Amino acid sequence: MIVVTGATGTVGRDVVRLLIEAGEKVTAVSRHIADAPDGAVPMRADLADAASLRPALEGADAVFLCPAGDLLTGAGSPAEIVEAIEAAGVRRVVLLSSQASETRPEAVSHARLREFEGVLRASGPHWTILRPGGFASNTYAHIPGVRADRTVAAPFGDVGLPLVDPADIAEVAAAALRDGRHDGRTYVLTGPAAVTPREQAAAIGAAIGVELGFTELTREQAMARLSQVMPVPVAEGTLDIMGSPTDAELAISPHVEDVLGRAPRSFAEWAGRNAAAFGTMAG
Repeated sequence: MIVVTGATGTVGRDVVRLLIEAGEKVTAVSRHIADAPDGAVPMRADLADAASLRPALEGADAVFLCPAGDLLTGAGSPAEIVEAIEAAGVRRVVLLSSQASETRPEAVSHARLREFEGVLRASGPHWTILRPGGFASNTYAHIPGVRADRTVAAPFGDVGLPLVDPADIAEVAAAALRDGRHDGRTYVLTGPAAVTPREQAAAIGAAIGVELGFTELTREQAMARLSQVMPVPVAEGTLDIMGSPTDAELAISPHVEDVLGRAPRSFAEWAGRNAAAFGTMAG
């Protein structure tokens, strides 16, 4: 049986679906979960309270560990979470971390993920760490502007990053949860090419059948928006990467293709698949 934490999130819900489709028994864990895909067992637990996770871990062979929200700013204890996983006899853990854990070693925004990585590495050899770059799905933040006035507003309009499709992250996670060949490995997950915010607007426009305008925000304006949906330190770290990416953050990683045997999906593919979220406004 495989436990998926963050099961209602952007990556977790696809991990649950992929595992169910592969014939695995799955317990889908989230703080507010009400139901789960057919075949999965929904269970409420909060990673900030390691004790609440223990019932979900009974009989588990593997765990997808997805720290998010207040866990990234000091809530809970990575050591207690990993101890609970070990005590349950779980033999494999796949951690959803971030590329910035390595590329921004001093960044406060990713200190907690570095802590999770360190605790997990010390626990034994049966772990896999996933370090995705920026998510293509972060552009869901543009939905209100696209629907209201056919405009994308973002900072650093001409700075490109190789955004990764969350569906690719989920496929890599599902593979690592089921196959011991990925134990002890760290995978950096990116898309196939850098795409600027201005190019993202064009791709979204093409997907929904209308040419979108682009408004470049100042960092201060972007910070005001981001801090409404994520902790302030995480928002600051996100803007640092968006505005001044390092060479490593600009690099295209081969790891999606190494694991899945195919190239990562492009941002245009992601936009086409998710066009309905932005609304079809052609005509």
